[in-house]
Amino acid sequence: MKYFVDKNSIVRRIWGKSDTILFIFAGAAAEFALNKAVDWLYFTGRLPADPLGRLFSTVTYARLIVFSNHDAALKAIDAMRQIHTSVEQKRGSTIPDWAYRDVLFMLIHYSIASFELLERKLTKEEKEEVFDVFSRVGSRMGLTGLPGNYEGWVLMHEEHLQNDLRKSEYTIDLFKQYRKNLGGVRYVILKEGQKLVVPRRVRELLGFSSFSFLSPVVPLYKLSRSLKLDWLIKSAILPGDYKDQIRKLDVEG
Repeated sequence: MKYFVDKNSIVRRIWGKSDTILFIFAGAAAEFALNKAVDWLYFTGRLPADPLGRLFSTVTYARLIVFSNHDAALKAIDAMRQIHTSVEQKRGSTIPDWAYRDVLFMLIHYSIASFELLERKLTKEEKEEVFDVFSRVGSRMGLTGLPGNYEGWVLMHEEHLQNDLRKSEYTIDLFKQYRKNLGGVRYVILKEGQKLVVPRRVRELLGFSSFSFLSPVVPLYKLSRSLKLDWLIKSAILPGDYKDQIRKLDVEG
């Protein structure tokens, strides 16, 4: 059977562990809030009503594509594009291509950053694999202006960080919603986790310090994984509504 992502691809290893996906989710939650097109996500009212659920659904869609056979992955991408087309029709304007590219760029960056935080540095070839997978997703969605390779993406990603992000009233409101949905302690943990994976530009715009109190905790967490105790930690910090969903993400291959 032909798969959209090869069974031996590093992308499957990245997206086959819940803790890696949680950091992808955390980083995307920070950057989503700064995106100049975030008003589109406010149009339906779903994002401010359930910001964690809305962002988690995006991550879940991406993971579905990574582990599906080729035809099923294409159908999932087409369905995702149709959902956005419907929103465009209701609003009477078009989501700009750069806004779609920004989401793809988030998935590329946080896939790499999260894996390197929790596992090891990726090789140039592995980073190229990550880029290739999400570039194919973008091409299927009909996006134009995508870079041709990982090195081109690095340059375009830096331009995006400088040109497409800003702190706005939406940023402030989204972080208020994160706190409301998570509670004080989990909200602090979210922000400290975000510091570990977001680019410097995102950290600067959000007023984050360069130090995270989770930095010395990461090696201990890695040890807990080797001892199969990591779910004790996850159970203590994850919202109850998401525990079962996140546990199901731990499927490699």
